[in-house]
Amino acid sequence: MQMYLEADVDTSCLSDQQVTILGYGSQGRAHALNLKDSGFNVVVGLRPDGGSWAKAEADGLTVKAPSDAVKGAAIVAFLTPDMVQKSLYQSVVDDIADGATLLFAHGFAVHFKQVEPRADLDVVLIAPKGPGGLVRRQYEQGHGVPCLVAVHQDATGDALGLALAYSAGIGGARAGVIKTTFAEETETDLFGEQAVLCGGTTELIVAGFETLVAAGYQPEVAYYEVMHELKLIVDLLHEGGLRKMHKFISDTAAWGDMISGPRVVDANSRAAMQAILTEIQDGTFARNWIAENEAGMPEFRRMMNDDLEHPIEKVGADLRGRMDWLEE
Repeated sequence: MQMYLEADVDTSCLSDQQVTILGYGSQGRAHALNLKDSGFNVVVGLRPDGGSWAKAEADGLTVKAPSDAVKGAAIVAFLTPDMVQKSLYQSVVDDIADGATLLFAHGFAVHFKQVEPRADLDVVLIAPKGPGGLVRRQYEQGHGVPCLVAVHQDATGDALGLALAYSAGIGGARAGVIKTTFAEETETDLFGEQAVLCGGTTELIVAGFETLVAAGYQPEVAYYEVMHELKLIVDLLHEGGLRKMHKFISDTAAWGDMISGPRVVDANSRAAMQAILTEIQDGTFARNWIAENEAGMPEFRRMMNDDLEHPIEKVGADLRGRMDWLEE
């Protein structure tokens, strides 16, 4: 593992240089404001008719249409959703200066060749390991969210240095920036989302809820046990790994963990995980997701509706409405 800290980074390469942020969602806003507060010259590129233009201006940022925003920029950061980046790149590529740097926070569009950069451009990745809101809060508190850094194309010979300077500007170098590749970042990120963090976790929660309710237990009690209390365990894992979780849960819970966990995540589960990883690695997932977008996302909308109409959502909304402290 190669990790870079603030002491390893020279930000002077971006002194008096323009950094353009395309997009003003979760990551875009956090990156733009952190870079601005770090003393960088930041321009945000947005559609004039979009809802984010006024928000970015209210935050004190210079805002221009994308094709104007990229002109003269040393770094152009694509912080829009993955599936928008192909058309966005095509619309601004002729306005990007020779030898500039394209920066991505996730490698999907480049790794799966949705964006095929000009040969004269540096192409780098700075991927914070946390949502934009956390990137901003940690920066404001004097901390930082760890990042991954990768270089896909080093046309100028300065790509890594520029990427690291950017990472320092958003606060990532305070916590450490680990060197990786576009392929590793993209494939592990997709796998984590699908098999564990989002897909695996939500299916486990819903299956647990349905099992308890089918056995005659109250839906409200089932919700508390499989959804509400999950945060308590995740916080322990986040703060101190398996060791801290085992330290703070009861011996009864720990015993149940060790004898029952492998029965839920068994050889079949691991085989399914391997199949998911293979589909990510060979491009099957990317091809299917691109085709779904091109078709107008009918299956995406159908499955999303099924998720949001599940009984656990109604029960959860009612119970969360009684927990005022959740809004703090």
